[in-house]
Amino acid sequence: MSTPHTTAPSPAPSAQPRHAGWLELFFDLVFVAFVAQLSHGLHGDPDWRDFGVFLALYFPPWWMWANLTVSANLFQDDSARRRLAMLAAMLCLAVMAAAVPEADGDRAPAYALGYAGTRFVLLALWWPATRFPAPRAVPRWRPLTYCLLSGLLWAGSAAVPAPWIYPVWAGLLIAEMILLLTARGRGVPGRVHTGHLVERVGLFVIIVLGESVLALITSTDHTWTAAAGVVAVLGFVLLAALWWSYFDFASTAAERVIGAAGGRDAYLLARDVGGFLHFFVTAAVISLAAGLATAVEESGHDHLARGAVWALCGGLALYHAAHALIALRFGRPLRQVAVWAVPGVGVPLLVVLGADTLAPWLVVLLLAAEAIVHLLYAKALARRRAVRAG
Repeated sequence: MSTPHTTAPSPAPSAQPRHAGWLELFFDLVFVAFVAQLSHGLHGDPDWRDFGVFLALYFPPWWMWANLTVSANLFQDDSARRRLAMLAAMLCLAVMAAAVPEADGDRAPAYALGYAGTRFVLLALWWPATRFPAPRAVPRWRPLTYCLLSGLLWAGSAAVPAPWIYPVWAGLLIAEMILLLTARGRGVPGRVHTGHLVERVGLFVIIVLGESVLALITSTDHTWTAAAGVVAVLGFVLLAALWWSYFDFASTAAERVIGAAGGRDAYLLARDVGGFLHFFVTAAVISLAAGLATAVEESGHDHLARGAVWALCGGLALYHAAHALIALRFGRPLRQVAVWAVPGVGVPLLVVLGADTLAPWLVVLLLAAEAIVHLLYAKALARRRAVRAG
């Protein structure tokens, strides 16, 4: 990180190597708790309402994480002012995480106020960019609407009674996304530092994978049987295959494609892939974590509950579907993507159809086998491309 600034921070030079700072790593710890809270809500036999609540409560903190990550990417500033702002955002997000179990009930006002606080923090981080020299200066109306007005409206929503508060939240989030999408990269005060951004998104993926491993360990501790151990080992194999394929292929492809793009194009790719599509990637892994925990706990049953099957199989299908959309956004031909995306989505959904006759260990085995075959195909394809390029 740079030395403290006495004036408004300047954009980070994209040519210099840069990694996540200690403050960013400390900030991410609140999301460890967030992911655990959200995953717990999908344990057992979740219904469609539970899945809907999970996605609705996960998007605001993810959206704020993406916004703050881009801010840290553009403004390489280690001043006391920025440190205090990020710590304040961390505290606000901690309030939201604590409110998650009853955020669709009595704790909804706390959840709303926590998110409002993060919008005010975002205003503090972006306002100095309005004083940059042209053409890097950010128009003042953008942080005033995107941060200040949004924060005030979120704070006001805390007074709205249920169930009307939830449509209000949805409307506010849609308005924020419209403001961002219509900007089309205008008013961004510097070039996205690709390596840092890819690393930050990768670290978040590690967080959700880590929650999955923790769920396996905790559930095995609670269900100390040979059957539980078998399911836990198979679950670990599944997670290891996802980790391997993500960091060998998805992460490196993102760094290569975004790094080769021009200034505004790089920002738009980062916004779409890191901000929007990785929401589904990480949500899928959180769902998998909950499904794996339930599979371990119900390892002695004849079959898994329908909700647990959807958490597992639906999670893996969503994971592959999100990566297919990322590949298409990177410009890959549809035919190339379909070769691995169709079985990646189709196989887990086929497992859903037969899950009522499959033991829990067999469900996890089939999903782990799909993930391993997916990884082996990606490695074989990479070798063929390397031979052709050589």
